[in-house]
Amino acid sequence: MLQIPETHKKRVVILGAGFGGLSVAKKLDQNKHQIVIIDRNNYHQFQPLFYQVAMAGLEPSSISFPLRKAFQNKKDVVIRVAEVISVDPIQKKVETSEGECTYDVLILALGATTNFYGNEQFAKHTYGLKSISEALQLRNDLFKDLESAILERDYEKRQGYVDITIVGGGATGVEVAGALAELKNYIFPKDYTELDYKEVDIYLIQSGDKLLQGMSEKSSVAAEEFLTKMGVHVIKNTKVVEVVGDEVTLGTGQKIKSRKVVWAAGITCVKIAGLPDQVYTSGNRIKVNDQLQIIDNKDIYVIGDQALLQNEVFPKGHPQVAQVAIQMANQLSKNLNQAASKPFVYKDRGSMATIGRNKAMVDLPHFHFHGFFAWLVWLVVHLFALIGAKNKIFVFINWVWNYFTFDQSLRIILKADTKNQ
Repeated sequence: MLQIPETHKKRVVILGAGFGGLSVAKKLDQNKHQIVIIDRNNYHQFQPLFYQVAMAGLEPSSISFPLRKAFQNKKDVVIRVAEVISVDPIQKKVETSEGECTYDVLILALGATTNFYGNEQFAKHTYGLKSISEALQLRNDLFKDLESAILERDYEKRQGYVDITIVGGGATGVEVAGALAELKNYIFPKDYTELDYKEVDIYLIQSGDKLLQGMSEKSSVAAEEFLTKMGVHVIKNTKVVEVVGDEVTLGTGQKIKSRKVVWAAGITCVKIAGLPDQVYTSGNRIKVNDQLQIIDNKDIYVIGDQALLQNEVFPKGHPQVAQVAIQMANQLSKNLNQAASKPFVYKDRGSMATIGRNKAMVDLPHFHFHGFFAWLVWLVVHLFALIGAKNKIFVFINWVWNYFTFDQSLRIILKADTKNQ
């Protein structure tokens, strides 16, 4: 059993401690609710900066925050580290790897994971970027392969070690490509003098005809121009059809030598056993009403990436981004605290993406800008979104140091084993 203390308060069980889960837990009234948070990790992860951990720009601890520390002074917040196995809507209980837990109200906020579209080959031979452990694995293998490249005399084999392919031209894809280009242009010539850094090729593969599909045309054009000037090979209108060993095959027949393939081509939600099949839609998102409740069950709510709320403004559902999850959490917590039923209405405050130093794109509801000022806005927004004063200070110091020295100092291999071996 999960050993949850019994109280007279209504028990709200929250599955997942991402942006949505953490936000709703913080805003629920503890005088009315016992709050139980269940997550596979004992910390919150700041997903927008995973790529900076992977590219040796930040330490994992700088973008993580212990859950117990976040609720140190909260008496009726219970935290359990466990894997969710199933939900029983009839008995109103959750089955986890560590035992069962009953609930009065259940909130699903488990987020999403990398979508390999059922292709085991892609899952085995490519790198996702949806967790800190995946980011660290990519960082380890990136620098380990560079060490191997120094010892390799055969040009074709050496290309496999140094070339990198990113699949997916969304925000994650362009940010990884930009960060890699900065490593290639500023770090590799100083650290790896025995290698010709010009041999390092970075490929960004996009199946559609534009980058940053969810942003404006101006942002898409700016992103492609920035990346091209930084030396990234942007290849559009084709898909990756095969990844075997150190070779990537595109739909056009083109083959790329690359041991490291970063998969940023989409996300999918994890299906939870016990919920009726009819609540699920494409990508395993769960259909909800404007109260964020699932079909025919007023005690189960869904927020964040998992939630699919369709209306006239968003016929395909809301974008799977942090600000949607946070706004859903805020509205749901107000409704639960006040026993109200105010419908959720999303207020789009804009979107942004960065390519690197002085290069970013910002789309506001009625305005677009890119370049240095957009980059400053991106930095400020992400800095203040981090949890914990210490994290904010450490990230700020790292960013300032990197900016003035052109040096990301975390280029260490933490473990010897790699995914490709």
